[in-house]
Amino acid sequence: MTQLDRFLKDIDPARTLDVIAERADHALNTFHVPSALIERWGKFCALLTSFYLHVQKAILRLPPHYEGNAEFEWAGCREILNKAYGHSGYKAAFEMARTGNEGGLYQVLKTIAHGLADQYAKQEIAARTWSYINSMTVDEQFSSAREYLAKYGHLLPSELTEGSAARIIDNFAEVLQEYTRLAEKLRNIGR
Repeated sequence: MTQLDRFLKDIDPARTLDVIAERADHALNTFHVPSALIERWGKFCALLTSFYLHVQKAILRLPPHYEGNAEFEWAGCREILNKAYGHSGYKAAFEMARTGNEGGLYQVLKTIAHGLADQYAKQEIAARTWSYINSMTVDEQFSSAREYLAKYGHLLPSELTEGSAARIIDNFAEVLQEYTRLAEKLRNIGR
């Protein structure tokens, strides 16, 4: 097994995406929600802030006494909800929680949990990738990129691999960071 093979095994979806998603799902399933509908904006913000911290603690394995920062958690909620539901998505999420429509509060919480899981998975994969890249000399990086192309180039768009595949070699760290998503898509084919 080559150094590249060991690295790709380390960032395999089963060791990254799945593990983090399981922690987020566990957090979602263990969070106590006092009511299925929330009609007050302040209660909505407080609940989502508390939930965000709960999920963050589960994913990052933070100690139970960790209190976080309410402003940070609320900003994180808004960012995830805006990404999922569009501009002012956090307001759309409040309407969902208030009315129970479109999956209601549970869907809002699920969106936050999955958004956080995705965010932390990307960060984990990026950190592992840069650690791998920075552990090699420039020649070793080129050799690793060529090995990657020989083994997985057929899965990449032809416009990236044509000629000397300079775009792949120049952006090898980014290509490696996308490997996990590519492997996940391939794994899900036929499921």
